Amino acid sequence: MRTRLIAQLLAAAAVTIGASAPSAAQDKSIIVASTTSTQDSGLFSHLLPLFKAKTAIDVKVVAQGTGQALDTGRRGDADVVFVHAKAQEEKLVADGFGVKRFDVMYNDFVLIGPKPDPARIKGSKDILAALKAIHLAAAPFVSRGDKSGTHSAELALWKAAMLDPAGAKPAWYREIGQGMGAALNTSSAMGAYVLSDRGTWISFKNKDALEIVVEGDAKLFNQYGIVLVNPDKHSAVKKDLGQAFIDWMISKEGQSEIRSYRIEGQQLFFPNANPEHLKKTE
Repeated sequence: MRTRLIAQLLAAAAVTIGASAPSAAQDKSIIVASTTSTQDSGLFSHLLPLFKAKTAIDVKVVAQGTGQALDTGRRGDADVVFVHAKAQEEKLVADGFGVKRFDVMYNDFVLIGPKPDPARIKGSKDILAALKAIHLAAAPFVSRGDKSGTHSAELALWKAAMLDPAGAKPAWYREIGQGMGAALNTSSAMGAYVLSDRGTWISFKNKDALEIVVEGDAKLFNQYGIVLVNPDKHSAVKKDLGQAFIDWMISKEGQSEIRSYRIEGQQLFFPNANPEHLKKTE
């Protein structure tokens, strides 16, 4: 069943069980289709209680790969899409399924690898050279293979390195079709390299066999954006509540809370909403 239908059935059950609750309060919720990185990193656990305390709006997160999250928005099964694949987000808007895209925050991708480092790339700041070395060494590499923003970024980097392991499917390249946490766990078990967003890596608990081997290349920049699903396409979209969430995320308060979120003293995401948008939300 579609996500929105499930949410509606749950709301109906809540009415049956607790008929005394005001209907307006029951309706004050939205569905946000987002990436696994915002969920797995713990960012939503930090932000959503603060947003609800301010607005009384409950946010139900559907954590998926970016491609799946965008499809959820296209179907009208979410009110807001919050992902990290700018070209695909802009296409959602251009195709009429999104109202407007806003920058929210960024972090970066890092190449994670096994501590023995069979491709001998640790300490490099050149991601394309590192991928070529992995290819030459036929060193194990785990791909999410799930059409997520991270997967799209990985494929773009291989292409920039003039390589196509996803097409050639060599034995050393393994696509798992799962989220970032599962990809990191698989890499740990296999002694393989994997591309990860930094936020999920920082929050990942099973680090013992892995470490960052490549970071700092400008090509590893990772921008997140947010889009209201177009209510002209899907009448069930809660336009005002969804826009309230977007406005808070790009407001000075929301941006400050994104900046303040840390794990073991490390900042996971860096807010960068357009200053003009910040002024309009204050």
